[in-house]
This record gives sequence, structure tokens and C-alpha cells, in this order.
Amino acid sequence: MSTQPETGSLQVNSENLLPIIKKWLYSDTDIFIRELVSNGCDAINKLNRVVSSGEFELSEDEEFEVRVKLDKEAKTITISDNGIGMDADEVRLYINQIARSSAAEFLEKYKTDATDIIGHFGLGFYSAFMAADVVRIETLSYKPGATAVKWVSEGGAEYEMSEGEKQTRGTEIVLSINEESKEFLEEHRTRAVLRKYLQFVPVKIFFDVEGKEKEVKEHNCDCGHDHDHEDGHECECEHEEKSINDTQPLWLRNASDITDEEYIEFYHKLFTDFNPPLFWIHLNMDYPRRLRGILYFPKLNHEIEYVEGQVKLYCNQVFIADNIKEVIPEFLLLLKGVVDCPDLPLNVSRSFLQNDGYASKLSGYISKKVADKLNGLFKSDREKYEKFWDDISAFIKYGCIREKDFYDKIKESVILKTSEGKYLTTAEYLAVNEAKIGKKIYYATDEKQQSRYISLFRDQGIDIALLTTKLDTPFVSYMESREHGAEDRLQFVRIDAALSDTLKTDTEEKSEEVTKENEKLIELFKNSLGSSDDKLKIEVETLKTGDIPAIVLLSEEAQRMMEMSKYFAQMPGMNTDFADDAKLVLNRANSLIQLLLKIDESEKAKIICEQVYDLAKMSHKPLNSEEMNEFILRSNKVLEILAENS
Repeated sequence: MSTQPETGSLQVNSENLLPIIKKWLYSDTDIFIRELVSNGCDAINKLNRVVSSGEFELSEDEEFEVRVKLDKEAKTITISDNGIGMDADEVRLYINQIARSSAAEFLEKYKTDATDIIGHFGLGFYSAFMAADVVRIETLSYKPGATAVKWVSEGGAEYEMSEGEKQTRGTEIVLSINEESKEFLEEHRTRAVLRKYLQFVPVKIFFDVEGKEKEVKEHNCDCGHDHDHEDGHECECEHEEKSINDTQPLWLRNASDITDEEYIEFYHKLFTDFNPPLFWIHLNMDYPRRLRGILYFPKLNHEIEYVEGQVKLYCNQVFIADNIKEVIPEFLLLLKGVVDCPDLPLNVSRSFLQNDGYASKLSGYISKKVADKLNGLFKSDREKYEKFWDDISAFIKYGCIREKDFYDKIKESVILKTSEGKYLTTAEYLAVNEAKIGKKIYYATDEKQQSRYISLFRDQGIDIALLTTKLDTPFVSYMESREHGAEDRLQFVRIDAALSDTLKTDTEEKSEEVTKENEKLIELFKNSLGSSDDKLKIEVETLKTGDIPAIVLLSEEAQRMMEMSKYFAQMPGMNTDFADDAKLVLNRANSLIQLLLKIDESEKAKIICEQVYDLAKMSHKPLNSEEMNEFILRSNKVLEILAENS
């Protein structure tokens, strides 16, 4: 190589530059650290391949490493590796030609796959100019007799290349950090970026700060003294330097070799969740594409809109991003965990993933593994599954709604919690109750509010399913729609939407006298409540219990529309006043209703009718402020009447 400096303009491959322009290179400024360290790991992995081919031999005690050095005073960050290095021709080829990848040519030469080749060096390297005014490369190739190369560029437009002074194999990149990126000269900031992206890369990474002692691993010296030597003892024991990363993360190990304690410890290490996970799934796929990972089931909030998990996507142990829904099924983003896809390009874009068949196959595989895990737990340890149900049901229901295939796989393991504290599948519920109520599943949305209705069914030996979250309304509608064509299709009925024949007495055909009394009661309530026929429907039935004077029923369709309107923050034009479609059912078996037939005083009858109606409404839904105020005043009036007649 000539001793005279070589100058020139950087060659831009326009067809490769276009994607860079579209993407604006990178969206996160801190990505330059990930790219440059990943390139260092690539260089080491390439050298490993050369060694395995017999073209190069390492010394016995040599260990590979990437080192990041921070010098705040000099305003520099240096990334160095002891990998394959470059000669002058390679620098011209892979650095001077922007976005030309050395990985593809290297893989072709050595006829191997891309497992350990993470990025595309040319493009990744130029992320350095996001944070640096000046970038300097010092590199020495592994090839025998190679000459060191020095390369300097200011701003990434012009470069100067000359013979370098580097004596050891590998590459060193020195960034003179610009004013806009001076935050990376702070130790805590750069350390956080290294941990964010490179916590699990397969090559040891060391972080040095100028003027600060290197970190060493916690261990005892050979002399028996603690390494801190707080007792004043001094020795010459060598202490192993501490890397910032774990080169063998848990997801790479065999699930059979990992204890529950290790899974939980890894969970706490990754996520700021002090509660232990409920359980987890270890992912391991080799064909047709490779995938490794661990998905944890945390305790979920029943209100799904407030739930946010964190599934970290990695490529060859290098962090890409959180919650990439193109790879991770959307409903699984409620979970926490890691997924490592070695076959994804490191600089993956969401637009690429949206049109990539591989990404959709990965998503389908992950969904299937989750369904298999849940089905397996349901079949092998039903008691444990039921114990977890309250915490994972929101996730399962959301997954069923969002993904058809997941519903098809998991539907036999969907269970309902009942008012008796049992957990039954839909088939089990129907088997227990079908003789009494037919092919219907009666459910309550508020166990406390609807307690009177629940007691009506309980008195007849009928258990009620509890579907008490906002998600349950769309969930049961979805289940019904999916089973619509089935002979034994599901039908969910809210307990305050219809009066089961089981709750009525088996009486002969009504006599003329009974019919007249019923008409009198209906007229009395209509006059007292001031409701017309098309506003409030009133019927009279004889229930098997005499404890309840009246109940309010609202059609299943209206109930669901009301629930959906609440879910979508009161849709415009949606009337949530149930009176338009409500039905007041008076119970002839109740003594108070019978007494109303004998009261001649219209004012007293009016008070009783209004009170009976409000009590029925209160078992259905809370009274509004105006209704509650009237109810309280009327209650006081009733107490006065009772006191006067005592």
C-alpha cells in the first residue's frame, strides 16, 4: 500500500440507498451503538468460521470480545473487536460503498447460513454518523502479512484512507460525538443502551469508562479473602473482568434443564414485575425456520384495555424492539417474554414484516404453542388450570376474539366460573342444567347487583355463569357466532333478560277471575307509573318463590347493545335507558302484590307501585341520582305510613 494518503468520494449504491431514504435510516438515535457492536460480533463470528475451515489458527488462550470505551473528556466512544478485521480492499468495498453488505459475500464464500451473521456492515456502520461528527476506523485483517488500515470521515460524505498503525487483529471504531448526541457521553446513558440492545449477545461485551476501574466478577480470591479486601489484605490474585452481557440466555437452553426458580429469576431480571409469573411456555422451533423464546403469563387485569405486556423480539440475541405484532400475535402482547428469530434481518422494518410470509408463519407457530400449552394444562392439571383461570381468562377471551385459529384450538378448554364457585366448560354447564333450562347458558354480569335474580335460579337448583367484565359481552357474542351453524349451538341468556319456565309455577289455565285481577294490577301500575304501553310493558306471572314482588326484564339484544355502548364510550345516538325495551313482571305469589288488589286509597297504591318498580330496577341496574333521590323521599313516606298504622 502506498505511503501517500488516499482520498476519494464515497460510492453510493442508489438502489440500496432508496430503502434507507424511505426509512430515514433509523428512527432511534441510540441504535448506532447496537449496530456497531453487532458489527463487532459479526467480525468475530466470521473469524470463527474461518478458523473452523482451517484457514486460520487462534492461540490457545485467546478469548473473543467486543469492547466499548467511553471518554467523556475527549468526547469519544470507541468500539473495538478482535475479530476478522479488514484490509484496504475490503474497506474500499464494504465501507466506501454505502449499504453494500459483506455478509452476503462472506456467506457465499464459506457456504454457510446466516445464523451468526447479524447485520449488514455497510449500512449498520453508517448509523455512526447519527451521533458523530468524525468517525475513525483502525483495522488489521487476520490475513498473514496484512497491512493495517486507517480510515477517517467527517460527516460521512468524504473520507481519507491511509496505512494504519494497529498492531493487533480486529477493528477499532472511534466516534467523535457531536453536540446533539452528547447524552451518550454519560456513563449511565450508554450503559442503559448496551443493556437494552445487547444484554444477551453471544460475544462478551466489556464497557470501559476512562478514569474508572474496570468491573470484576463477584468471587473470592484464591487466598481466601473477599475481592473487596475490606480486611486490609492485599494479594496478587487475578480477578476476572465482568462483561455487561449474558452470552447464554435462558431461552437457548433446553427446557428440561431449567428449574422453576431459574425461569422466575430470569423473569424478574427482564421485567419490573415483582410478582412471580403464573406459568410460562418455552418456545423451540427449528423447521422450517428457527425460533427460540420464553413467554410468561403474568397476572392480568380483567379490564383488557389497561393491560399491556412486553414481548421482546431478538435477532441472534440482539434486541430489535418490543411488541412487534407482525411476528408476535397481537393478543399475545398481553404477555411478557422474549422471542429470538435468527432468520429475521436485524434491520427489520414493520413494512417488510407485514408482507413477509415467514413472519406470519412464526406468528401462527407461537399462537399454536400457546394453545397447546393451555390445552395441555387443562387436561393434565385441571385444578391448577382453574386456579389460574381468573387471572388468564381475559387473555384467552381476547385471543379467541382476535384470532380465529386460536379459538378453534382452545375452545374446548374455555371454562366458565359460576355463582357456586365451580369452573365448567360450556359442554359441562349444559350437561348439568339442560334438563331444567334447555340448551341455554344463563349468566350474570354483576353478581352483587343481580343477586335477587341469581337467588331465583339458585332456589331451583340452577347454577349461573359469571361473566362480569367488559370483554365478556363481545366474547359470548363471538362464541355464538362461531357456533351458529352447529346443531347444538351455544345460546347465552342474561338472567335478567328472560324468565325461564323453570321459575314459574305449573298452574292450570288461568281462570276468568285471575285474568281480571291481572288486568287490574297492570292497569294500577300503568296509572301509578305514568307509563304508556310502548314505553313499559307490564306482565303478571306466578313465580315459584313469593319473596320477590316484581322483576324487570330487558331483552338480550338490548342488554348487549347497552354493554357495547359502554365499552365504546357511549356511541352517538345510543340510548342506554332500558325503559324503552323493558318489561316489568309482577309476581302474583308475592303477598304485597296480592294486598295491592285490596287497597282502595289511590295515593297509597301509587306509592307502593312506584316503590315496587324502583326496587325491581335496583336489582337490574343502579338508579340515577334523580331516581335515587325520589326513592329515598318515598321510602321515608312509607315509613311514616307504617308508623301511623302501628
